[in-house]
Amino acid sequence: MFKTVRVAAVVAGSVALMSLGFAAPASAATVLRCDTFVHNNDNYVGIAFCSNPTGQTWRFRAVITCGWAPDVVGEWVTLQPGGTGQSQGSCGRLGTGVGAVGVDERVA
Repeated sequence: MFKTVRVAAVVAGSVALMSLGFAAPASAATVLRCDTFVHNNDNYVGIAFCSNPTGQTWRFRAVITCGWAPDVVGEWVTLQPGGTGQSQGSCGRLGTGVGAVGVDERVA
């Protein structure tokens, strides 16, 4: 149903962009356990599915790098300890679809 986009590619791209002086896209989650995907039937939709292995509440959102369209972020999702959730966003149809999906995470 989904195909995986390697989070390591997002991190490597971030390092390359920072070395050029550009703002970097969101990096991989550091506390939450997340998988990121491009929707199998719609390559304009990026998805982050995360679980919270910690003892405190966290929130996260998907950060989607789009081709020629502006980048987008998904809705914030709050995860209680042990909880799971999904955040997603859609790139504009004038672009080339999802280039990468990252995760923005914060303590709730």
